[in-house]
Amino acid sequence: MKEETYDCLTLSLVPELGLRCLNQIVRHHRDLKELLRHPPGKVDRFFLSREVRTFISSGRARRAADQAIQTSSRKGIWILSVFDEEYPHLLKQIFDPPAILYGCGNVEVLRRPSIAVVGSRRCSVYGKEVTRMITREISSLGLSVVSGMARGVDSQAHLGALQGGGTTVAVLGSGVDVIYPRENRRLYREILGRGCVISEFPCGSFPAPKNFPVRNRIISGLCYGTLITEAAEFSGSLITARLALEQNRELWAVPGNIMNAGSYGPNHLIQQGAQMVRDGQDILEALPPYVLDLLVEVPSPSLPSGGCLLTSNQEKVVKLLSSEASTHFDSLFSQSDLAIAELNEILLQLEMKGVIRQLPGRQFCRILK
Repeated sequence: MKEETYDCLTLSLVPELGLRCLNQIVRHHRDLKELLRHPPGKVDRFFLSREVRTFISSGRARRAADQAIQTSSRKGIWILSVFDEEYPHLLKQIFDPPAILYGCGNVEVLRRPSIAVVGSRRCSVYGKEVTRMITREISSLGLSVVSGMARGVDSQAHLGALQGGGTTVAVLGSGVDVIYPRENRRLYREILGRGCVISEFPCGSFPAPKNFPVRNRIISGLCYGTLITEAAEFSGSLITARLALEQNRELWAVPGNIMNAGSYGPNHLIQQGAQMVRDGQDILEALPPYVLDLLVEVPSPSLPSGGCLLTSNQEKVVKLLSSEASTHFDSLFSQSDLAIAELNEILLQLEMKGVIRQLPGRQFCRILK
């Protein structure tokens, strides 16, 4: 580990120092060295609280850094500081970049052109499908997808990127060794196999509610732009949208049904000037040429087949389904005039062809293509 990275890690583990104060010190490289290597009396000139000065001068900060390095090494976690070449260059350009990033997985993924995709935790069937459709497409074209691994849109964004055969980055509001929510354990492992998981919070950090608005600046800061696919009026995703604009990044939104509360956020952003997105091509057209030159199309064998032939009964069932809402099996049975065994077989065949998706509770919906 570089000396500057070690110093930066040491200061980041000082309680009560605060992100803003830490960034001010880190920006002045000489002050960083002076603060940690001069006698205790010299620390006073940095106008820090007595508790902070004592924590540094007593050597507890260094011991905390040594412990963090040992723990990270044992768990296969890497540590980057703003002084490292591997540190994402776009993230370094924002007003308050994290001084330290903890991560696991492929660190090289952080160098790839990326787009942030975020939205509501309680998203509709339409929100899930449109998120997967767009992230599959942009991922297959070589763009990495960044999101927060939360329930709802975030999880669908990661899944769509994986289905598209590309890479994805999850930015956590906890330590990278703390999986939250717990039901995303399998997704967490899949992300590590095709991308990486990062956080500015030390290993073992609990996912406190205050952490998530803070981590949103990293999600938008890593990317050339942010896409909002579905978000309610007071959704935390709108915080990410505001941060993207403050960071001078592109902002896209997917229009939705005005009667759906989850469409308020994207529709409002479009009304305020965000670019409307209907498919991945709309995103590509907004990217500068030098970014497009970096893209390398990847194979995506898991994409649903758009040219599969359907029987008359299969077409009848598909017409009864919507991509915007789910339909229960009983409703399909009453409307299709098919026998239960025949309907079950058709639904299974359509799901295997990638035309429909079964949801919990024997609900079904059509897959957007």
